[in-house]
Amino acid sequence: MSVLARFSVLCQRTLIGSYTVVSRNKQVFFSIVMLAGSVMITTILYLKRPATIIEEPVRTIVTVDVTEVVKQNLRIPIQAQGTVTPLQETSVMSEVNGRIIEVSPSFIVGGFVSKDDVLLRIDPRNYETSLLRAEASVKSAQSNLAQETGRAKVAEQEWKKTPRGKQRTQASKDLYLRKPQLDQALAQMLAAQADLNTASDNLERTSIRAPYDALIRTKHSELGQFVAAGTPLADIFSVEYAQIRLPIPQNKLEYLELPELGTMQNGSPVDLYTEVGGQVKHWSAYLHHTEGVFDARSRVLFSVVRIKDPYGLQYPHAEPLRIGTFVNARIEGKELFDIVRLPRYVIRAGNNVWVIDETGLLRTRSVTLLRTGGDFVYVSAGLNDGELVSLTTLDNSFEGAQVRIESQIPSNMVDQAGRPEKQPEPEIIEATAAAELLTNDSYGN
Repeated sequence: MSVLARFSVLCQRTLIGSYTVVSRNKQVFFSIVMLAGSVMITTILYLKRPATIIEEPVRTIVTVDVTEVVKQNLRIPIQAQGTVTPLQETSVMSEVNGRIIEVSPSFIVGGFVSKDDVLLRIDPRNYETSLLRAEASVKSAQSNLAQETGRAKVAEQEWKKTPRGKQRTQASKDLYLRKPQLDQALAQMLAAQADLNTASDNLERTSIRAPYDALIRTKHSELGQFVAAGTPLADIFSVEYAQIRLPIPQNKLEYLELPELGTMQNGSPVDLYTEVGGQVKHWSAYLHHTEGVFDARSRVLFSVVRIKDPYGLQYPHAEPLRIGTFVNARIEGKELFDIVRLPRYVIRAGNNVWVIDETGLLRTRSVTLLRTGGDFVYVSAGLNDGELVSLTTLDNSFEGAQVRIESQIPSNMVDQAGRPEKQPEPEIIEATAAAELLTNDSYGN
């Protein structure tokens, strides 16, 4: 390559390098100018910004119903259910053979009979004949005994006249004095007397009598029917007392006053109630005893309530409590102190309630509950007298919300629905008092 060509190439390379340097310098210059302009504009906008207006958040006022905490000494009721059953139930059977020749007008299903009333009679003729024969046998045995007694006395007088040297052994003396014959006559007389007693008993058994005041549940015999010994005649049950087995869960026994084991002292009062003819009827009773053994499956202890005269035969104006009736039972518990009663629905998850603080804001409060069921809960700790608990159901988003109280009810006067508790009507009070009077008479109080 010539010198001229080389010089030309070198000049081109120098021009290209110079152009590249100038382009980079321009880019840097423009970038700096744009950055400075941005900072200047931002500064101007910041300095010219309008003044910030700070507003308080708008709080929505919530309207609630509240109950004022009132601590009480309470007897917590325990609810249970059971069926009325007879205290005594008997299957009446024939003890003799024969044909039924007479039945009582009360010998019907549902008929009431008193103790020793004749239910029916079995033909007694064969047993009257047996009684006459037994009486004759007794007289014959008595006559034989009298003869042997006389012979024994004569033999004794003759024995005394016998010289002492001729008197032999004691066995010979007993035989001479006719003691074996006398013992035999006495045994025959006793056997005849036993037969007479049996014949008399069999004749008496031809009249079937009620063992106690009873109601006839089922009939198994009728007029003209031949029955043998052991034949069922009727099923009856006592109307003097009835009883109800109430299952009490193990975790609720601590709230009750149970009858002491081995005693007949009454336990907690019980209010029995059920609907009869569209009206709720009440009967007052007491726990009579416990069965003393926990049920292996359900882990409950059965407590027995006893009621005198369930059919009201002694008190004609009393409402009858018929056997087989399914009843609810409200068992009065033992007295607990400083307890707050609240409707169950006000309890939130985690045993929390809504409490209105001094500033009128909703606050969550954790409380301690007694383990009971029903429509109410019983708070033993966590609330103080005079505090306000919300009866209105609210979710967790209302924590700290301002409230306006719509209504206020003392906690000892609020019902399970959060409304003022209704006072019992005079008719109900009179009926309950009458039932309690009957119950007190039943237990001798």
